[in-house]
Amino acid sequence: MARFLDNNKRITLVSFLAYFVMSGMLAPIGIISGPMAELFGETITDVTARFSWLTIGNLIGAVIAVFLFEWVPLKIVMILVYASILTSLLSLNIVSDLSLVGPALGIVGVGCGLGLVGAALIISRCYQAERRASMLIITDGCFSVAGFMCAGIAAFLIVREFHWASVYQFVGIVVTVIVLLCAVSRFPTTLPSEQETTVNLRWPLSIWCCLGALFLYTLGQFSMLWWLPNYVETTLHVGTEQAGRLVSLFWFGLFAAQIFVAWWVIRVGVRRLVLIAAVATTFFSIPLWIVEDIASLSILAFIWGFANLSLLKVVLSFATEMLAIPSARLVSSLLLGATVGTAISPWVTSQIVVVTNNYFILQFSTICYASLTVLLFAATRLFRV
Repeated sequence: MARFLDNNKRITLVSFLAYFVMSGMLAPIGIISGPMAELFGETITDVTARFSWLTIGNLIGAVIAVFLFEWVPLKIVMILVYASILTSLLSLNIVSDLSLVGPALGIVGVGCGLGLVGAALIISRCYQAERRASMLIITDGCFSVAGFMCAGIAAFLIVREFHWASVYQFVGIVVTVIVLLCAVSRFPTTLPSEQETTVNLRWPLSIWCCLGALFLYTLGQFSMLWWLPNYVETTLHVGTEQAGRLVSLFWFGLFAAQIFVAWWVIRVGVRRLVLIAAVATTFFSIPLWIVEDIASLSILAFIWGFANLSLLKVVLSFATEMLAIPSARLVSSLLLGATVGTAISPWVTSQIVVVTNNYFILQFSTICYASLTVLLFAATRLFRV
């Protein structure tokens, strides 16, 4: 018990749970959008677009974090951020106007954006290079676990006619644990004097290819995850619980892949794995908008999740090899590219569905993946060790 309560373990757990919370907010969106539309008397596209507050807030938080952690102690930021998130999540149970949902989600988004950067700072200060990579993979694992857990919980609760925000109260319990852990823990300091003083280098074109690929990855991923449940419900006449299970199976497959990739990347190398993951992700997204049998789709959703092969972190690792000394600005910018893709996806996908339908948006996901594959092939050709 004493070892479990070790300060290093407590703040590491805070880092893992920060990723759990972000995923727990995103994963249920495609499942709860329908009940929200019925409750508020709005179209499902209008409701889904409201979640732009969450994703754009996350983007704003990530930008603020670049400066905030130089001015305010890490512990204070984490406590205030997650206390604000908890308050906003509790408010979702009582709001009766859709216009109030957006600002509440916006506060959560900004908080999550700050919290994820704080989590990365904790791991980078507490672990050396070898263990640091393992810890970052585990944060991805926590993100995936939250994805299939919260998607499954959301579907379970919605089928039993619970309030649409009930799943977010489960997330609120996790947030409460974070606040308590932060209150009783010591955090590493981040002093301006410790900042890197490396000379600014002009980034090669291969880095910009990777940045664009990360943007397309998150845009394509959430185009599929947020609209696949709605598509199978309306077109294949499948129940909400079964439709939501597809999202859970994707996250479960992604989690299994992260465990596998932690070992496999040592065998095949980052450069080769980048291309394998990009092609596999693109190829296995196609059957999701071709197959019309829910049992087969359930298997395919898991396979597609596994086929992602931790592509986001693999691309990030590949891009950092392109500079002799990977700067903080490089890493932040790469993550920002992925965050922008997530941030605009609710609005962009809603507009695409309005103009087309909920079938084409699934094809749009594959188009995003095919495009990022081209960019990554270009990056591997442009960058020579």
